[in-house]
Amino acid sequence: MSDGSQNQNQNQKHAAAAAFQFLSRFPVKMQIDFVPPLLRESVVYYPLVGAAIGLCVWLGGALTGALLPAFPAAVLTLTLWVWLTGGLHLDGWMDTADGLLSYRTRERMLEIMKDSRVGAMGVIACVLLLMMKAALIADFIARGNWAYGALLILPMIWSRWFMVYAMAAWPNARNDDGLAVLFKGLGERREVQRARSSAVGLTLLAGVITLAAVWIFQPETAMFQVLATENGLGTLPWWLYPAAAIIAVPLVGYVIGKFVAGRISERLGGLTGDTYGAMNELLETALLTVLSLLQGFFWL
Repeated sequence: MSDGSQNQNQNQKHAAAAAFQFLSRFPVKMQIDFVPPLLRESVVYYPLVGAAIGLCVWLGGALTGALLPAFPAAVLTLTLWVWLTGGLHLDGWMDTADGLLSYRTRERMLEIMKDSRVGAMGVIACVLLLMMKAALIADFIARGNWAYGALLILPMIWSRWFMVYAMAAWPNARNDDGLAVLFKGLGERREVQRARSSAVGLTLLAGVITLAAVWIFQPETAMFQVLATENGLGTLPWWLYPAAAIIAVPLVGYVIGKFVAGRISERLGGLTGDTYGAMNELLETALLTVLSLLQGFFWL
């Protein structure tokens, strides 16, 4: 292997390690210098970090759900989820809620968001978000369709891809100040497209795993079909739910994310590090809701 290839491989290892260290509490033991070029390259691995977090949530939900009733199991699973992220995005969610829901001037909203103290609106927004996530996790646990569990990683993958897209698609509201400035110039080396390719690959892998799991374990909900005759749908093929999920989750995530990010950018004159985290939390919750709705639609 040439020196150039070795350096390239080493750079990619550092970028992947930076993504995991920055976005999660996974024990990645590597000394990283978080310089802007490395941070920009690391966003390619954001969907992979999301997939790893989603996998842990899936396994945590399956384990706790086997031992406890749905709601206590959901709270424990959510605790694991928050711990894995270090509360990084929740902090952005609360700061964004404090700023945007203050209905002040742009400059004042940015000042409020920069304040390390959390206000009443941030606390309320955090509580409501966690309640919604816990309820959705409880719904998945109560259904017990763990053969379809690999699909649970999709919201974590696409919410993190959208953060990458948002960094490139909207200006930095703080100009040359704040965390977002470290990612300035994102997209010049196709990082957004490469992150999207990673997200698509992981999504297809989750779909294949789901199809294989359903085929092997044959859950009671339907090996070969889902009956929905009372809704006038006739007999639906058993593979239609995974197929619908891998199409709907990215599409809905993009539509909701673009709409909300655009509205935030109008009010703040761009986006900030806090709003990236807030978008991640919003999309995770929205896309989990999409999966829950699909399960209900297909009678799972």
